[in-house]
Amino acid sequence: MIDPPAAARRESSFFGRRKGKTLRAYQAGLMETLLPNVRVDLSAPVANPSALFSGAPDDLRLEVGFGGGEHLAADALSNPGRGYIGCEPFVNGVAKLMAQIAAQDLRNIRVHPGDAGDMIDALPAASLSGACILYADPWPKRRHRERRFVSDQMLTRLARVMRSGAELRFASDIDDYVGWTLARILRSPDFVWPAQSEAEWLAPWPEWSGTRYEAKALLEGRRPVYLTFIRR
Repeated sequence: MIDPPAAARRESSFFGRRKGKTLRAYQAGLMETLLPNVRVDLSAPVANPSALFSGAPDDLRLEVGFGGGEHLAADALSNPGRGYIGCEPFVNGVAKLMAQIAAQDLRNIRVHPGDAGDMIDALPAASLSGACILYADPWPKRRHRERRFVSDQMLTRLARVMRSGAELRFASDIDDYVGWTLARILRSPDFVWPAQSEAEWLAPWPEWSGTRYEAKALLEGRRPVYLTFIRR
């Protein structure tokens, strides 16, 4: 079955609530002072995303739904010469990332506090050297599955902004979502799954820092899967 057209989805289709508990004063302050400095302006297409960063790095990575920002911050700290764009609609998650950026003086992260699809559509073709989708909402109920971020249409949109040979990483502890994703990758003309053995998708990537969702899955006895797809 082909996924419904992206145009038919509501702007909020890929995620649920936007805000949780009231932010602590420090976090609320960072949302007022730091976020405007690292937020990507999507009022117009992003013609040159490298120019968002000092040094104009050629290596640009996108993280879809960074949650509390643990993985994004750790990756950015380990790779200061790389530019990172993180997308997250959940206000509390954005606030947590702001705290990490401030504490570690991370200058290679830019943020879109909203729908990752909007960020993807604003980027120029072949501008990303990598992207990751980590523990995205699995929308387990059958009637909600069209809200899953991975779809035929989204893969086409992602492929447009990824360079040939770029990695698309996907991690999940939900078997049904893993199968859903593989089915769409295998019928996509834009991506290939090169794995040859079980070890390649059961072990995390090198320098993997983990996320709070992974820790929760392991605590509850679910084994995560780590899939790497390559842009043709």
